[in-house]
Amino acid sequence: MNEQSKKKISKRMSLVLRHRPDVAELAMDGAGWVNVEALIAAFRRSGLEVDRETIDEVVATNDKKRFEFDEAGQRIRARQGHSVEVELGYEAQVPPSVLLHGTAESNLGSIMARGIQKVKRHAVHLSTDSGTMFAVGARHGKAVLVEIDAAAMHAAGHQFYVTGNNVWLTDEVPPQFLIRTIAAEEAQRTTVEEVSA
Repeated sequence: MNEQSKKKISKRMSLVLRHRPDVAELAMDGAGWVNVEALIAAFRRSGLEVDRETIDEVVATNDKKRFEFDEAGQRIRARQGHSVEVELGYEAQVPPSVLLHGTAESNLGSIMARGIQKVKRHAVHLSTDSGTMFAVGARHGKAVLVEIDAAAMHAAGHQFYVTGNNVWLTDEVPPQFLIRTIAAEEAQRTTVEEVSA
């Protein structure tokens, strides 16, 4: 399968598994799981020629590791990023002391005043990977990273969950836990460990 086909199928999977299962007439359970064969049948009805091998390849090669199969390999879901109500079932975890959030520079005023809100998403997404967060921020304009005191948040009672692709989820980041912003140029050459040293 060529890269363009994989990208098209991955985007369609994101739409259906994160936001709009109804457009494919799929039944999603409360944890976000959809039957793989039902997903394949829905894609075929819409004109996308896919089979199980195609879905396996898209899941295995997705650069952000957005999707996962259940233990039996019969169901599939998005690991995070839902705008539909789901309970992913992740256990609360102790986060790293510092986490990063990528955003557009134009959002900084609002973030510094009100903190980071999940808005229409299931949770706020954070990471230790500056490159990933920079790419997330760049989707919406000139990217900037916001450094978060996750240890202090956790000590104050905020819950954190980590997905299988190492994205950290939390309900919100209040402004008092924002440490500083990191410009795109610095983010590209710095790891979170170096930033926090």
